[in-house]
Amino acid sequence: MKKSFITSILLLITSICLAQELDTQKLDSLFDLLESHNKFMGSLAVSQNGKSLYQKTIGYVNIEDSIKSNHSTKYRVGSISKMFTASLILKAVEENKLALDDTLDQFYPEIVNANKITIKNLLSHSSGIHDFTRNEDYLDWHQTQQSKENMLERIAGFQSDFEPNSKSEYSNSNFVLLTFILQDLYKTPFSKLLETKIILPLSLKNTAYGQKINPKTNEALSYSFLGKWNKETETDMSIPQGAGAIISTPEDLNIFITALFNGEIISKNSLELMKTIENGYGLGLFKFPYNDKWSYGHTGGIDGFQSVTSFFPDDQLAISQTGNGINYNKNDILFAGLGSFYEGKFDLPEFTSISLTAEELEKFTGVYSSEQIPPKITITEEGMTLLAQASGQSAFPLEPTSKNTFVFKQAGVKIEFNSAENEMLLIQGGKEFLFKKE
Repeated sequence: MKKSFITSILLLITSICLAQELDTQKLDSLFDLLESHNKFMGSLAVSQNGKSLYQKTIGYVNIEDSIKSNHSTKYRVGSISKMFTASLILKAVEENKLALDDTLDQFYPEIVNANKITIKNLLSHSSGIHDFTRNEDYLDWHQTQQSKENMLERIAGFQSDFEPNSKSEYSNSNFVLLTFILQDLYKTPFSKLLETKIILPLSLKNTAYGQKINPKTNEALSYSFLGKWNKETETDMSIPQGAGAIISTPEDLNIFITALFNGEIISKNSLELMKTIENGYGLGLFKFPYNDKWSYGHTGGIDGFQSVTSFFPDDQLAISQTGNGINYNKNDILFAGLGSFYEGKFDLPEFTSISLTAEELEKFTGVYSSEQIPPKITITEEGMTLLAQASGQSAFPLEPTSKNTFVFKQAGVKIEFNSAENEMLLIQGGKEFLFKKE
């Protein structure tokens, strides 16, 4: 009976392990589809208990020079940088250089409400400090190097968006200020702190504070797809600082987030503070649902780069994705990796677009307006691609699924044209909006 019991346990353990063995061949097929249809350029990595389970990279470091990317290609990871910065702040607290209830006026009294804003408010986006990236003039100067004095002057010039600690609202300004505070505390550049306290101890070989992108050192440029891949602008990294200036790979991100949750960077007590979610925000951390499970991590977006890193503590599972060209719903790629691990399956996408002539596309072009929603939508033709652009927003490509129907799958948009009536019906999120051509 004892032998039978042990055998049953072994069979149970084996079945669990088999259920969590990734279908790497099918994941490879997914990436082959995405690459052949110009849907994604980037990389995905999955690890468990610190051991790599899967890694795949597709696309180009530099399309213009035909330089293909590889598993060591470094990508700008945007706001994932905030997890690194929050870790450094909590290390400073552990070293008694700082307290979470210290107020901002001890460092930068010129900021509005500085005497009410705590370090914890900055970490949890509950400070009320306006996000400089939301200003209309941001794109006028985001490619130009900015000094610390320039950035402080910009942030100090804003009025508060809300009373500190009354609610939470995402603001990159918070983590730029945290970067400056770290440098003040240690009398050391943020890049050096990052290197000595996180990168070197964890042997993160492809992680650094970013500079101007250099494809010759295997750093990816970013692109947007408008009929073809077009190179994106490049934010000067003096601007995002610890809010978004780190470059890395999915494999390095998995090492980092696994080490963070295993107490190798900050203490378990500090991690619990980091994980505590209030008004949707932890301390430089988000909590993500997946079916009946929860993970912790962060997303990132800067220029044409989009990224995400996530850790499931119960299963010691880390999954990270970086992209330098996105013409697809990036969550579907992440869910394919998770579906392969947890359910043992996922669905491959079907790309059913058709080809239309320039003459067929031209009849849809024009400016459309709706009585239901304020933004006008301009439809233009570039090459053999139809583009849509809402007022004040970037253009996005429309993919034909019939002679009169187009989709933008990345945002779940479907547009049905009725040329005879000079109308188009926009469908998104289960809602329909009728537009008339002006």
